[in-house]
Amino acid sequence: MRYFLSLGRLLTAFSLLAMFSLAAADYQSHRQLGNQLLLTTSEGELAITFFQPQVAEVHYQPAGYQQLPSFAIGSQPVPLTLTVADNGDHLLYRSAEMRIKVAKSPLKLSFYKGEQLITEEQPGFFRENGQLGFKFALTAQEKLFGAGQRVLGMDRRGHRLPLYNKAHYGYSTQSTQMYFSLAGVMSSNKYMLLFDNSASGHIDLGKTAANTLEFSAMGGRSAYIVVAGDSFPELIDNYLSVSGKPPLPARWTLGSYASRFGYRSEAEARAVVKKYRELGLPLDAIVLDLYWFGPDIKGHMGNLDWDREAFPEPEQMLADFKADGVNTILVTEPFVLTSSTRWQEAVAAGVLATAPDGSPKTFDFYFGNTGLIDVFNPVAADWFWQIYKDLAEQGVAGVWGDLGEPEVHPADTQHMLGSADEIHNAYGHRWAELVYRGYKRNFADTRPFIMMRAGSLGSQRYGMVPWTGDVERSWGGLQPQVELALQMSLFGFGYIHSDLGGFAGGEEFDAELYIRWLQYGVFQPVYRPHAQEHIAPEPVFHSKQVIDTLRPYLNLRYQLLPYLYTMAWQHSQTGMPLMRPLFFLDESNTDFMDETNSYLWGDAFLVAPVTKPGVTRWPVNMPAGVWFDFFSGKRYVGGQKTDIPVTLDTLPVLVKAGSFLPMVAPMASTRDYSSKALTVHYYDDSSVSCSKGYMYEDDGISANSTENSNYELLNFYSLADDNGLKLEFSRSGGDYAGKPASRELTVVLHNQPVKARRVTVNGQFIAIVAQPQRFARQQNVAYYDKASQQLHIKTHWQGEKLQLAVR
Repeated sequence: MRYFLSLGRLLTAFSLLAMFSLAAADYQSHRQLGNQLLLTTSEGELAITFFQPQVAEVHYQPAGYQQLPSFAIGSQPVPLTLTVADNGDHLLYRSAEMRIKVAKSPLKLSFYKGEQLITEEQPGFFRENGQLGFKFALTAQEKLFGAGQRVLGMDRRGHRLPLYNKAHYGYSTQSTQMYFSLAGVMSSNKYMLLFDNSASGHIDLGKTAANTLEFSAMGGRSAYIVVAGDSFPELIDNYLSVSGKPPLPARWTLGSYASRFGYRSEAEARAVVKKYRELGLPLDAIVLDLYWFGPDIKGHMGNLDWDREAFPEPEQMLADFKADGVNTILVTEPFVLTSSTRWQEAVAAGVLATAPDGSPKTFDFYFGNTGLIDVFNPVAADWFWQIYKDLAEQGVAGVWGDLGEPEVHPADTQHMLGSADEIHNAYGHRWAELVYRGYKRNFADTRPFIMMRAGSLGSQRYGMVPWTGDVERSWGGLQPQVELALQMSLFGFGYIHSDLGGFAGGEEFDAELYIRWLQYGVFQPVYRPHAQEHIAPEPVFHSKQVIDTLRPYLNLRYQLLPYLYTMAWQHSQTGMPLMRPLFFLDESNTDFMDETNSYLWGDAFLVAPVTKPGVTRWPVNMPAGVWFDFFSGKRYVGGQKTDIPVTLDTLPVLVKAGSFLPMVAPMASTRDYSSKALTVHYYDDSSVSCSKGYMYEDDGISANSTENSNYELLNFYSLADDNGLKLEFSRSGGDYAGKPASRELTVVLHNQPVKARRVTVNGQFIAIVAQPQRFARQQNVAYYDKASQQLHIKTHWQGEKLQLAVR
């Protein structure tokens, strides 16, 4: 339930919080209502709600304290069979997979997965010194991931961290406080603990007391969520089943972007797109920073409309870009300057956050004297959305919400839902929500693109695409990007990405750094170079050598679209991240839990970005099993750290034995995407007797494609035995625009040291030719490349089950 608080009620609640310290409560009585166990205690009410068999919310409701709404939870409890047993000194509240022990005096909750204790209060809820919070016991060897964007190493235990979204301009190899904090952790003991509270606070992960986790905040909601699971992917799935799964983005989201701070005119924006096309580099989006609404950095924020002198025909520009396969994204900010053209309109409409006396709150920051849109006010949210709606009707394809921490947020600012300190960390969340819901209301068949710098637990369900902020343009800025992405991905933010090339500073262009960062970008969720304009962030403005080095990588990004898009769909269904920590393959390996460079890119790839200059070899923390170098084909046996040879043209990208990689030909933009000609690579190895893979496909743009069965799954299966290798291809699903009636299928078998004696397609022998030219001209034919040890098989696939056999 959502409700709004008057300023007087908020101040009363805060006064009560400051005045009293809550002693340990005692149980008095209980009753069960559906999925909820309601307890009356000596200090107020306590509600324990099972949302899923392995997900429970605990909500303390002390007498005299007004609660704020939940932001982390995005679903209703599913019907469950639950039992409550009164065992004298404690209650046991059970689902099929989790039990909660409620000690009566003093009140204390302990959580069990089966018979295994996963976490317990120590002693639990407290109110003291103007703070509310919780304490939990930690075990001796427990590692903790989470708390949002920080550069600290993967295990955050031993730190006391602020929970207050705050810009960190020009960060590099260390940061304790950044743009996007998350009030929660994932434990190496396979549970998640999430504090559903939007207020400014701290999370102490064993810093003050080695075996105690403590959350504290200046108000907000006195609730937390416990998630259990048998594996780390299951933990994520269980959590997001309650918090909300991230929606599937449009296919163009995965393409190449042109972006900088910023394009100053329509002519400049058109010239950039033209440059990409002239040089034959793919492009799917252009991002316009703040000059679209004003000629200078300062004084114009809040205009939220085209500067018609610099952009005289924006509607035609948008249409021309769209016709060329380029989607336009505009920056917006929640600040309305008193010097902007909309200031009086915003004041008259009552859409600004207020000062304690009820007048519009104004304050100075870098861009000028300003007010702040109160996104928690439904009137303000509607006013803000109408601006986005008008822009979308003009042809704008995506929203970029910047400075949404908010970057400056005076403590005495009052919002309809609460004070600045109480709702600060939910500001970006609510902003994304109003945009997302507006799109769903007015453009129901559009997949919204919403890129934002700050949010909170739950923001992923609104399709938020976060980035890692104003990173320093240096090797030090590149080095923490994997860590930042992995930490956020564990909590459902699968499209977290960096400004490729680095954003802030940099006196001279470092070609090697730039190349390494953009190579890494192929294997991060969003491919968006972005930087301050004194050094061009777009590859098209650099030397022929830089362009020629990067061209194969940009083309590879597009060739891998079937694989990338399948990862995006998988993320929308289960929350499985696109970028994954190595311990997903070996959950007991504590070394993998500390790994901040090597990572898994979907089901098939292992990637280790090169983050230092001048190297010829680069260490890869390689999980057990067999891996193949994506570029050279060399076979490696994992289970150890291995130095991989690299040149400036290559970086360590490995493919797991038994993997299927679906690929298509390069293209100018995803407007030209088609899988009618599909190549499926299979990495064969004697260590893998059978394996599975799949590829998801729909029209790439329509909302609810999966729900409406407007998609297909292409399923791949391999089986190796004494009779050779068998591959099976099948399809399932429905119809969609652009679905190929048949596909020209090329199967590439890697690691084939000996030429096959025979190849059959659905039991029929096909010829094995010696010349690649003949292979290119013919159908139902095979070709063996001795140099690469690859067998290529080409055939038509018309939807029926297709079987290939190789001996």
